[in-house]
Amino acid sequence: MSAFQPAPTPERILQRLDWQVIRRLDGLLQGDYRSLFYGNGVDFADLREYQPEDDIRYIDWNVTARMDAPHVRQYVEDREITAWFLLDLSPSVDFGSPHNLKRGVLIDFVSTLARLLTRHGNRVGALFYSGQAGGRVERIVPARGGRLHVLRLINDLLKHPPAPQTPLTNLTPLLEAGLHTIRRRALVVLVSDFISAPGWGRPLRLLTQRHEVLAVRLWDPREMELPDLGALILQDAETGEQLYVDTHDRRFRERFAEAARQREAELNGALRRAGVDALALSTEGDLVHAIVRFAARRQRRRH
Repeated sequence: MSAFQPAPTPERILQRLDWQVIRRLDGLLQGDYRSLFYGNGVDFADLREYQPEDDIRYIDWNVTARMDAPHVRQYVEDREITAWFLLDLSPSVDFGSPHNLKRGVLIDFVSTLARLLTRHGNRVGALFYSGQAGGRVERIVPARGGRLHVLRLINDLLKHPPAPQTPLTNLTPLLEAGLHTIRRRALVVLVSDFISAPGWGRPLRLLTQRHEVLAVRLWDPREMELPDLGALILQDAETGEQLYVDTHDRRFRERFAEAARQREAELNGALRRAGVDALALSTEGDLVHAIVRFAARRQRRRH
């Protein structure tokens, strides 16, 4: 008989993350979280000549033309950050490994980042979107600070019901809601599996013109490669459509993997064109290691 597992509560989730994630991040990042948030809410400081790995978004084209060599703007960060989470809670986030759905990864990441930000006096808000209600955002959590606000945010995520299956989710309304809701410059964190109808690239580019934007992509290994398990009925997590397949067929598995690689390349290309840094979080990965690798990559670009 299995031991009784108490239902997760906001307090238990935050305590677990404090011990298992945030304490490890404190040690590995040594308290320097600017590498995660650099570029947001900043004041102009100086100009210098462009170096490899610099972010091309900070090139000053007027100075570059006058000096006949590319120059970039340097900034000093404001002390306070306001962060907004744009959260894709569409049906496909309820897919994942036996022990962790993409929704669970989303909750852990949002809770961790919200805790890191608010304990240093910053504020966080969120937009909840599941592709329902005619493409409207279902909930807006105002940006506030403090541990109690983080607990309320976790509670809202836990209570947000799984979305019913629907035609393919479209991320465009979520991004447009972010454009209309977030008035002052902020750190905007888009958390999604990006299983979406096309067309979201343009509103994402508009968002990056106003804010510092990070894209957090949720994924599960079974979305990339099918194991050899014989005859299966696969169901589309978004639409509910079912398909009978024979995973013994090596050529079928190869076609499936190739299609997944093509989707991955198209997604990465769209994010690059929008000028957005992307953090990939797997249902079977380590959240701490993923965040540290992401921070190190941004820090290298910063220098």
